[in-house]
This record gives sequence, C-alpha cells and structure tokens, in this order.
Amino acid sequence: MTDPARAVANAIDALRRGWAVQIHAVTLLAVETADPVRLAAFDPEETAPVLLSAGRAVTLKLANQREAADPTAPVLVERAPWLDFAAATALADPRLDLATPLKGPFRALPLAHPDAAAAALRLARVAGVLPAFFMREGEAEVSITPAAIDAHEDAARLTIAVRAKLPVAGAETAEIIAFRTPEQPGEHIALLVGQPTGRPPLVRLHSECLTGDMLGSLKCDCGPQLHAAVDAMAADGWGILLYLRQEGRGIGLVNKLRAYALQDQGFDTVDANTRLGFAVDARDYRVAARMLELLGQDRIRLLTNNPAKVAQLEAAGVTVVERVPHALPANPHNAAYLDTKRDRTGHQL
Repeated sequence: MTDPARAVANAIDALRRGWAVQIHAVTLLAVETADPVRLAAFDPEETAPVLLSAGRAVTLKLANQREAADPTAPVLVERAPWLDFAAATALADPRLDLATPLKGPFRALPLAHPDAAAAALRLARVAGVLPAFFMREGEAEVSITPAAIDAHEDAARLTIAVRAKLPVAGAETAEIIAFRTPEQPGEHIALLVGQPTGRPPLVRLHSECLTGDMLGSLKCDCGPQLHAAVDAMAADGWGILLYLRQEGRGIGLVNKLRAYALQDQGFDTVDANTRLGFAVDARDYRVAARMLELLGQDRIRLLTNNPAKVAQLEAAGVTVVERVPHALPANPHNAAYLDTKRDRTGHQL
C-alpha cells in the first residue's frame, strides 16, 4: 500500500507538472498546468467534461442553491464542441472574465463519482493550483485516495521538530519551536514570549502572510498585527505566538495573489476567494489546537477579533477563557478589507 505522504507528494508534483492524477475510478488533468497537447493525449475524443468548484460555477449560472452555499462543492460541466483548451482555461480562471467573454451556454452534468470529484478539488487547494480539471474515467500512473489527501492535513500527526532560544525585537528572551508532519513540506512555528505566570497565556494565531509580514503590504493588517501581538505578550509577561503556514486563508500564495488581481477588478476578499472556487476561509485551526496540546496549554486567552478561531479551538478541546481584541488603525489601502472582515466574515472588537 502506498504511503499517504508519498502519495500526496507524487500527486502534487503531477498536478504542477501537468500530468494526470487518478482518484478512485476517475482520472483528472489540471487545467492550469496542462496545455493543448497534453489535453489531446488525455482526451483524444474531446469528450472529457470540466470539473469546477461551485464558487466558480455559480458565475456560469450552473450551481444550484445548495451547491452555491458551499463554494467548494464539485460541479461537472458538459464538454461542448467549442469547449477547447482555451475555453477551459477561461472557465478555470476568473481573472480572464473581462478579457475573455465566456461562450456558453453551459450545462451541468450529474456527478457519477462525487467523492472523487470533491477530493480532486481539495487536492487542488493543497497543491496551490486552480480547482479546475478535465475529468474522465480510467487509470493514470499517479494515483491517490481521498484518505491520503485528508491525512496530509491531519493535525494529529503534528509533532515538535526542534526548539531553541531566539531573541526577537520586543522579546529578547523568546524561544522558538518548530512543528511538522510527515506529509506537509512546511513547518508551523511557535514563539514563546516571557515565562509562565500562573495565568493562561496570551495566544495569537497568526496565519503566514508573505506580502504583509515580509514585504510590508498595506493591503492587509497582517504585518502590524504580528508585531503588535509580540509587544502585547511581552507587556503581559507570558504569551505564545503560533505562526501557521496557511497563506492566503489556506489557499496558498499564488491563489492569494490571484484573489488580489480580482480585488483590482472591484471584488472584495470574500467574493474573490469564492470566484476562484475556494472557501471564504480554508484555514484549519485544529493545527493550532494540536500545537497548544504539545506545549501543554489547554486554557488560553486568545488575542483575536475572529470568533471562528475561538469556535474551532473550543471544538478541538482548547478552553478560551477570554477573547482579547486585537485591532490596529486602518490605512487608505486596507480600510475596505477591514470593513469586509467586519461585515462579511464576522470579525468583531
């Protein structure tokens, strides 16, 4: 039996190289990384339908009300005679909508293998590619099961890899701890600030944001929130910053930048994510709960404006004794973004 870690690694590699991947009885070719030659070899009869997320399909008037409520639900689009590779690329990437008017009309087909289709869309998110595939029945050299995809994000498999002292600005006696699983290539990080005081630690769950944390982006508030959290913990005397490798609310850096491009067209951050075919927020805070478990902390004060973080931690067995608001002044570039977080994703002070 293939090791789940190897299966996921092989499948991600195949998707990014434009190779076919098999899940159960179906074989899939990612639209983003394929080309007309690969498509012709994959589907010489030109009959393979296109698998999309409901969040994208609703733009095409194909998702029913139930599907539209879950932007990650699979929708299968009939392969019309004019639906060639170029048309499929336009279907997959909503950034092209203004430059490439969609031909249509489109017709949705029943899903003969819904579990495999849903797993394919999860795999696309894990691999950081657009959730759009040509799909047909048959076999491929690279295969994976839905269970292997789920194991890739199984928080229970997280362990401590190493810990060391790390003086940082604002907390010169801090300690850094790295966590990883056998499946995931990236490591999650904890920064311990100060020493236990007998009170539950002040904890911040901070999702990786290359643009905000490293490049000083003004489109979000991530960088200032990161530094303000360390300062708050140092002032409190005892805190834990969990730096989670869940870039772009869990959809990865490239797809986050695609969402930025859609925001340039006038969509807010919620609509940009769903038009790409992803969840509004794909982050899994069970990872944070597991990190706290490994650190021996089951009662915390959570520095956040996001009630979803509280709910997920509580569901995973962590008691949040207090939610401490964490807000910073807006700037002209992120004011609308902060309004969207408040009005559409439930953030509160």
